[in-house]
Amino acid sequence: MVKNHLSRLNAPKSWPIRKKGIKFIKRPNSGAHSLRQCISLSLVLNILIKQTRTNKEVKKVLNERKILVNGKVRKDPAFSVGIMDIITIPIINKSFRLFYNTKGKFEAIELKDTESELLPLQIVDKTLLSKGRVQLNYFNGYTTIIEKDIYSVGDTLVLSVKDKSVKNHFELKKGMTIYLTGGKQVGKVGKLEEIKDKNVVIKTKEDSFETAKRYAFAIGDMSANIEK
Repeated sequence: MVKNHLSRLNAPKSWPIRKKGIKFIKRPNSGAHSLRQCISLSLVLNILIKQTRTNKEVKKVLNERKILVNGKVRKDPAFSVGIMDIITIPIINKSFRLFYNTKGKFEAIELKDTESELLPLQIVDKTLLSKGRVQLNYFNGYTTIIEKDIYSVGDTLVLSVKDKSVKNHFELKKGMTIYLTGGKQVGKVGKLEEIKDKNVVIKTKEDSFETAKRYAFAIGDMSANIEK
């Protein structure tokens, strides 16, 4: 029970669930994200996009191969998903992207057809390979191998869900639109005003503040998908 489930009272604050109810809920499988940074696919279907009501219904739609995550069919209710991941339901022709709202809780936003084909990934590390090639390591565990080292850690690459080709590139630099993935300002969108070693200064419509650089996710013109 403990391995596959989690006490509702001990669930991460990022999960939009009530503390009262059935004692145990589905624990996401371990992956690139920490427990706070991910949520199980079953909770996404039941709570965030409300396409199912029970775990039995979740298993049914997954076994019928009706749910895609970032373009791939997923059948495991405990499959872990995180921010920027795209959940697609072809039978109803709808796609959703996961974000943190300004309360730090997961939220799903419905996407237009063109948006559902684009996956923004932040580069968190790079690995030098043979013959000058470089492996880009993204925040969610994905990787890409490139021939020339033309991107920087902290930049965001927008990949095609279908073939993983690079469709856009957002540099982590002054003037770039930023989405904050953690800290007291989580979920907010603003312009990057200044980079200070490990911190950045962000200006929103309401105010200006300093926060950790690791929370700054460059999203450029994709900000319209988040701002409401």
